[in-house]
Amino acid sequence: MSSAPISLWTRLSNPSHFMRWSGMLAPWLAGLSALALALGLYLAWFVAPPDYQQGETVRIMFIHVPAAWLGVFFYGAMSLSAVGTLVWRHPLADVAQRAAAPIGAAFTLICLVTGSLWGKPMWGTYWVWDARLTSMLLLFLIYCGIVALWRTMEDPNRAARAVAILTLVGAVNLPIIKFSVNWWSTLHQPASILRMGGPTIDPSMLYPLLVMILAATLGGTTLHLYAMRTEVMRRRVRTLTIREAERLDAGRVAVTAPPDALPQAL
Repeated sequence: MSSAPISLWTRLSNPSHFMRWSGMLAPWLAGLSALALALGLYLAWFVAPPDYQQGETVRIMFIHVPAAWLGVFFYGAMSLSAVGTLVWRHPLADVAQRAAAPIGAAFTLICLVTGSLWGKPMWGTYWVWDARLTSMLLLFLIYCGIVALWRTMEDPNRAARAVAILTLVGAVNLPIIKFSVNWWSTLHQPASILRMGGPTIDPSMLYPLLVMILAATLGGTTLHLYAMRTEVMRRRVRTLTIREAERLDAGRVAVTAPPDALPQAL
């Protein structure tokens, strides 16, 4: 391996470098996210026509599909971070994983709620144990388990390894989510955008949907960057707190120890 990739890898693994470039990048991403979201909402509500079968209910799709995409996307990112934690011991891998978990869980919950709201007028019920719906519910439960595991273990290193293993085990669910509509007979419609033969959605709805997906991706990435920065700062505060406690304990021992025991205490 040449020195250039090694140098780049070292810079990327340095939390101080990450805090520097993420601090410059995050506001720009936030601005782009806001512009894309404003454009996407305008196209979704005022330009895209109602569906000939679903009517105005089809507009739920412009929230549901981006949320579903980000729920799966963040879990895929967490799986890559888990490999970085277990294989390369990358200092920021577990930071990225911990920051992504609640964001991915939130988007997955939005996906489930909007899907239920869409299912009531279309299927006559808010919920069916459909393969796609069930696998997305399982994804949400895995997210909740990961968040809970992070909170139950105080040592970040031990928690990172445990969460990385759980994340990789749960990654088996991702292809099930993707191909469930092809493997089983389900009520959920098959893929309409990423499919052989091209999208089946009319361009008048496809382009607003793509803009909303872009806006959601930019917004999710922005939230992830800010969450990573918060996690880095939290760990720095934890380290400083531990060092200060150790210093105070050492000073207390030095003050209370008898003169003949002072050398041993120091």
